[in-house]
Amino acid sequence: MKSTKIGIDAGGTLIKAVYVENETIHYRSFRSQAMDDVVKWINEHFKNPAICVTGGKSQVLAEKLNMPAKKVIEFDATTQGITYLAYQQEQPIGNNFLFVNVGTGTSMHYVQDSSQERVGGSGIGGGTLLGLAYLTTGMQDYEQIVLGARDGDRGNVDLKVKDIFEGDVPPISGDLTASNFGKTEAMMQRPPSNPDILAAIIGFVGEVIVTISSQMAGQYDAEAIVYVGSSFRSNPLLQEIIEMYAGMIEKTPVFLEQGEYSGAVGALLAID
Repeated sequence: MKSTKIGIDAGGTLIKAVYVENETIHYRSFRSQAMDDVVKWINEHFKNPAICVTGGKSQVLAEKLNMPAKKVIEFDATTQGITYLAYQQEQPIGNNFLFVNVGTGTSMHYVQDSSQERVGGSGIGGGTLLGLAYLTTGMQDYEQIVLGARDGDRGNVDLKVKDIFEGDVPPISGDLTASNFGKTEAMMQRPPSNPDILAAIIGFVGEVIVTISSQMAGQYDAEAIVYVGSSFRSNPLLQEIIEMYAGMIEKTPVFLEQGEYSGAVGALLAID
Protein backbone atom coordinates (compact mmCIF):
# COMPACT_ATOMS: atom_id res chain seq x y z
CA MET A 1 0.00 0.00 0.00
CA LYS A 2 1.21 3.51 -0.76
CA SER A 3 0.81 6.88 0.90
CA THR A 4 -0.22 9.53 -1.59
CA LYS A 5 -2.53 12.42 -2.39
CA ILE A 6 -5.98 11.85 -3.86
CA GLY A 7 -8.28 14.44 -5.42
CA ILE A 8 -11.93 13.44 -5.75
CA ASP A 9 -14.83 15.09 -7.56
CA ALA A 10 -18.07 13.50 -6.35
CA GLY A 11 -20.73 14.48 -8.88
CA GLY A 12 -24.34 13.57 -9.48
CA THR A 13 -23.60 10.84 -12.01
CA LEU A 14 -19.91 9.96 -11.60
CA ILE A 15 -17.27 10.13 -8.90
CA LYS A 16 -13.90 10.99 -10.45
CA ALA A 17 -10.63 10.39 -8.60
CA VAL A 18 -7.06 11.30 -9.48
CA TYR A 19 -3.78 10.50 -7.78
CA VAL A 20 -0.08 10.81 -8.59
CA GLU A 21 2.19 7.81 -8.89
CA ASN A 22 5.72 7.88 -10.33
CA GLU A 23 5.17 11.54 -11.25
CA THR A 24 2.20 10.58 -13.44
CA ILE A 25 -1.44 11.48 -12.80
CA HIS A 26 -3.74 8.46 -12.79
CA TYR A 27 -7.48 8.65 -13.32
CA ARG A 28 -10.29 6.48 -11.97
CA SER A 29 -14.08 6.87 -12.09
CA PHE A 30 -17.04 5.23 -10.35
CA ARG A 31 -20.79 5.63 -10.65
CA SER A 32 -22.12 7.91 -7.93
CA GLN A 33 -24.36 5.12 -6.63
CA ALA A 34 -21.22 3.05 -5.98
CA MET A 35 -19.82 5.32 -3.27
CA ASP A 36 -18.98 2.35 -1.05
CA ASP A 37 -16.76 1.03 -3.85
CA VAL A 38 -14.81 4.30 -3.77
CA VAL A 39 -14.21 3.93 -0.04
CA LYS A 40 -13.18 0.29 -0.48
CA TRP A 41 -10.78 1.18 -3.30
CA ILE A 42 -9.09 3.84 -1.19
CA ASN A 43 -8.81 1.59 1.87
CA GLU A 44 -7.35 -1.29 -0.14
CA HIS A 45 -4.85 0.66 -2.25
CA PHE A 46 -3.63 3.56 -0.13
CA LYS A 47 -2.18 4.00 3.35
CA ASN A 48 -3.05 7.22 5.18
CA PRO A 49 -3.63 9.22 2.00
CA ALA A 50 -4.11 12.99 1.96
CA ILE A 51 -7.57 13.48 0.44
CA CYS A 52 -9.36 16.53 -0.92
CA VAL A 53 -12.95 16.28 -2.12
CA THR A 54 -15.22 18.53 -4.15
CA GLY A 55 -18.56 18.22 -5.95
CA GLY A 56 -22.21 17.94 -5.00
CA LYS A 57 -21.86 14.63 -3.17
CA SER A 58 -18.54 15.46 -1.49
CA GLN A 59 -20.05 15.81 1.99
CA VAL A 60 -21.68 12.36 1.79
CA LEU A 61 -18.43 10.83 0.58
CA ALA A 62 -16.36 12.60 3.24
CA GLU A 63 -18.58 11.15 5.96
CA LYS A 64 -18.13 7.64 4.58
CA LEU A 65 -14.35 7.84 4.36
CA ASN A 66 -13.72 7.73 8.13
CA MET A 67 -10.52 9.72 7.60
CA PRO A 68 -9.73 13.44 7.33
CA ALA A 69 -10.67 15.01 4.01
CA LYS A 70 -10.23 18.59 2.92
CA LYS A 71 -13.12 20.17 1.00
CA VAL A 72 -12.89 22.81 -1.73
CA ILE A 73 -15.53 24.65 -3.75
CA GLU A 74 -16.29 22.71 -6.93
CA PHE A 75 -16.17 25.66 -9.32
CA ASP A 76 -12.81 26.86 -8.00
CA ALA A 77 -11.38 23.34 -8.20
CA THR A 78 -12.54 22.97 -11.79
CA THR A 79 -10.97 26.29 -12.73
CA GLN A 80 -7.62 25.23 -11.29
CA GLY A 81 -7.85 21.81 -12.91
CA ILE A 82 -8.62 23.27 -16.34
CA THR A 83 -5.74 25.74 -16.10
CA TYR A 84 -3.34 22.96 -15.10
CA LEU A 85 -4.45 20.50 -17.80
CA ALA A 86 -4.40 23.18 -20.51
CA TYR A 87 -0.84 24.11 -19.56
CA GLN A 88 0.29 20.47 -19.50
CA GLN A 89 -1.31 19.82 -22.90
CA GLU A 90 -0.03 23.10 -24.39
CA GLN A 91 -3.56 24.25 -25.16
CA PRO A 92 -3.67 28.07 -25.32
CA ILE A 93 -6.71 29.34 -23.42
CA GLY A 94 -5.36 32.68 -22.20
CA ASN A 95 -6.28 34.42 -18.96
CA ASN A 96 -9.77 35.33 -20.13
CA PHE A 97 -11.87 32.30 -21.04
CA LEU A 98 -15.24 30.68 -20.58
CA PHE A 99 -15.47 27.11 -19.38
CA VAL A 100 -18.54 24.98 -19.90
CA ASN A 101 -18.87 21.98 -17.61
CA VAL A 102 -21.28 19.48 -19.16
CA GLY A 103 -22.02 16.95 -16.47
CA THR A 104 -25.51 15.89 -15.37
CA GLY A 105 -26.51 19.46 -16.16
CA THR A 106 -24.44 22.29 -17.59
CA SER A 107 -22.68 25.10 -15.73
CA MET A 108 -20.87 28.00 -17.40
CA HIS A 109 -18.13 30.10 -15.81
CA TYR A 110 -16.17 33.13 -16.89
CA VAL A 111 -12.54 33.04 -15.78
CA GLN A 112 -10.32 36.11 -15.67
CA ASP A 113 -6.86 36.02 -14.11
CA SER A 114 -7.60 32.67 -12.39
CA SER A 115 -10.76 33.98 -10.73
CA GLN A 116 -14.05 32.38 -11.82
CA GLU A 117 -17.63 33.63 -11.83
CA ARG A 118 -20.64 31.50 -12.67
CA VAL A 119 -22.43 33.33 -15.47
CA GLY A 120 -25.06 30.84 -16.55
CA GLY A 121 -26.09 27.26 -17.00
CA SER A 122 -28.78 24.90 -18.18
CA GLY A 123 -30.63 21.82 -17.03
CA ILE A 124 -29.71 20.34 -20.41
CA GLY A 125 -26.73 18.00 -20.07
CA GLY A 126 -25.70 14.40 -19.66
CA GLY A 127 -28.69 13.69 -17.46
CA THR A 128 -30.93 14.87 -20.29
CA LEU A 129 -29.17 12.53 -22.69
CA LEU A 130 -29.64 9.55 -20.38
CA GLY A 131 -33.23 10.42 -19.50
CA LEU A 132 -34.45 11.04 -23.04
CA ALA A 133 -32.63 7.96 -24.31
CA TYR A 134 -34.41 5.84 -21.72
CA LEU A 135 -37.82 7.39 -22.39
CA THR A 136 -37.56 6.97 -26.17
CA THR A 137 -35.57 3.74 -26.61
CA GLY A 138 -35.53 2.06 -23.20
CA MET A 139 -31.73 2.07 -23.21
CA GLN A 140 -29.99 2.80 -19.90
CA ASP A 141 -26.26 2.16 -20.38
CA TYR A 142 -24.31 5.31 -21.26
CA GLU A 143 -21.65 3.54 -23.31
CA GLN A 144 -24.26 1.70 -25.39
CA ILE A 145 -26.19 4.93 -25.95
CA VAL A 146 -23.26 6.93 -27.32
CA LEU A 147 -22.00 3.96 -29.32
CA GLY A 148 -25.43 3.40 -30.87
CA ALA A 149 -25.73 7.09 -31.80
CA ARG A 150 -22.69 6.84 -34.08
CA ASP A 151 -24.71 4.80 -36.58
CA GLY A 152 -27.71 7.13 -36.45
CA ASP A 153 -28.93 9.68 -38.99
CA ARG A 154 -30.32 12.86 -37.42
CA GLY A 155 -31.84 13.72 -40.77
CA ASN A 156 -34.56 11.14 -40.10
CA VAL A 157 -35.64 12.96 -36.92
CA ASP A 158 -34.59 16.63 -37.06
CA LEU A 159 -36.09 19.15 -39.46
CA LYS A 160 -33.29 21.00 -41.25
CA VAL A 161 -33.44 24.46 -42.79
CA LYS A 162 -33.01 22.90 -46.24
CA ASP A 163 -36.13 20.78 -45.60
CA ILE A 164 -38.20 23.96 -45.22
CA PHE A 165 -36.65 25.75 -48.21
CA GLU A 166 -37.14 22.75 -50.48
CA GLY A 167 -36.22 23.64 -54.06
CA ASP A 168 -34.99 27.10 -53.03
CA VAL A 169 -31.73 28.53 -51.70
CA PRO A 170 -32.08 29.19 -47.95
CA PRO A 171 -30.83 32.51 -46.51
CA ILE A 172 -28.73 30.61 -43.95
CA SER A 173 -26.94 27.27 -43.99
CA GLY A 174 -29.33 24.55 -45.03
CA ASP A 175 -27.63 22.09 -42.68
CA LEU A 176 -28.67 24.05 -39.58
CA THR A 177 -31.42 22.54 -37.48
CA ALA A 178 -34.76 24.30 -37.91
CA SER A 179 -36.52 22.11 -35.33
CA ASN A 180 -35.08 19.38 -33.14
CA PHE A 181 -37.27 16.25 -33.44
CA GLY A 182 -39.38 18.28 -35.85
CA LYS A 183 -39.61 15.89 -38.82
CA THR A 184 -42.96 14.66 -37.58
CA GLU A 185 -44.69 13.72 -40.84
CA ALA A 186 -41.68 11.73 -42.05
CA MET A 187 -41.42 9.94 -38.69
CA MET A 188 -45.12 9.03 -38.82
CA GLN A 189 -44.64 7.45 -42.22
CA ARG A 190 -41.36 5.76 -41.32
CA PRO A 191 -40.50 5.51 -37.62
CA PRO A 192 -36.82 6.31 -37.01
CA SER A 193 -34.44 3.67 -35.70
CA ASN A 194 -33.02 3.77 -32.20
CA PRO A 195 -29.63 5.00 -33.51
CA ASP A 196 -31.42 7.84 -35.35
CA ILE A 197 -33.21 8.84 -32.14
CA LEU A 198 -30.03 8.68 -30.06
CA ALA A 199 -28.11 10.78 -32.57
CA ALA A 200 -30.91 13.36 -32.53
CA ILE A 201 -30.87 13.51 -28.72
CA ILE A 202 -27.12 14.12 -28.64
CA GLY A 203 -27.58 16.73 -31.37
CA PHE A 204 -30.25 18.48 -29.31
CA VAL A 205 -28.08 18.55 -26.18
CA GLY A 206 -25.04 19.78 -28.10
CA GLU A 207 -26.88 22.51 -29.98
CA VAL A 208 -28.50 23.93 -26.84
CA ILE A 209 -25.19 24.00 -25.00
CA VAL A 210 -23.17 25.56 -27.80
CA THR A 211 -25.84 28.19 -28.46
CA ILE A 212 -25.92 29.37 -24.85
CA SER A 213 -22.17 29.17 -24.33
CA SER A 214 -21.44 31.03 -27.57
CA GLN A 215 -23.70 33.88 -26.47
CA MET A 216 -21.95 33.98 -23.09
CA ALA A 217 -18.52 34.01 -24.72
CA GLY A 218 -19.56 36.93 -26.90
CA GLN A 219 -21.01 38.83 -23.97
CA TYR A 220 -17.79 38.53 -21.97
CA ASP A 221 -15.47 38.70 -24.98
CA ALA A 222 -13.79 35.48 -23.87
CA GLU A 223 -10.66 34.44 -25.75
CA ALA A 224 -11.65 30.77 -25.78
CA ILE A 225 -14.43 28.40 -24.76
CA VAL A 226 -13.24 25.34 -22.87
CA TYR A 227 -15.65 22.40 -22.83
CA VAL A 228 -15.22 19.80 -20.08
CA GLY A 229 -17.40 17.28 -18.29
CA SER A 230 -18.29 13.62 -18.20
CA SER A 231 -20.78 13.99 -21.07
CA PHE A 232 -17.85 14.10 -23.52
CA ARG A 233 -16.52 10.74 -22.35
CA SER A 234 -16.47 8.34 -25.33
CA ASN A 235 -18.87 10.73 -27.07
CA PRO A 236 -17.22 12.09 -30.25
CA LEU A 237 -20.59 13.03 -31.78
CA LEU A 238 -21.25 15.61 -29.05
CA GLN A 239 -17.82 17.12 -29.57
CA GLU A 240 -18.29 17.23 -33.36
CA ILE A 241 -21.60 19.09 -33.01
CA ILE A 242 -20.11 21.69 -30.70
CA GLU A 243 -17.06 22.15 -32.94
CA MET A 244 -19.26 22.73 -35.97
CA TYR A 245 -21.58 25.30 -34.36
CA ALA A 246 -18.87 27.10 -32.36
CA GLY A 247 -16.88 27.59 -35.54
CA MET A 248 -19.71 29.65 -36.99
CA ILE A 249 -19.10 32.43 -34.45
CA GLU A 250 -15.31 32.29 -34.78
CA LYS A 251 -14.79 31.13 -31.20
CA THR A 252 -12.40 28.19 -31.12
CA PRO A 253 -13.70 25.45 -28.81
CA VAL A 254 -11.08 23.76 -26.65
CA PHE A 255 -11.44 20.13 -25.52
CA LEU A 256 -8.94 18.88 -22.94
CA GLU A 257 -7.80 15.30 -22.62
CA GLN A 258 -9.24 13.95 -19.34
CA GLY A 259 -11.21 17.20 -19.12
CA GLU A 260 -13.97 15.47 -17.17
CA TYR A 261 -11.46 15.11 -14.33
CA SER A 262 -10.81 18.87 -14.06
CA GLY A 263 -12.56 19.13 -10.69
CA ALA A 264 -10.67 16.18 -9.28
CA VAL A 265 -7.36 17.57 -10.58
CA GLY A 266 -8.15 20.91 -8.94
CA ALA A 267 -8.91 19.12 -5.67
CA LEU A 268 -5.59 17.31 -5.93
CA LEU A 269 -3.76 20.60 -6.45
CA ALA A 270 -5.47 22.05 -3.35
CA ILE A 271 -3.72 19.53 -1.06
CA ASP A 272 -0.83 21.21 0.74
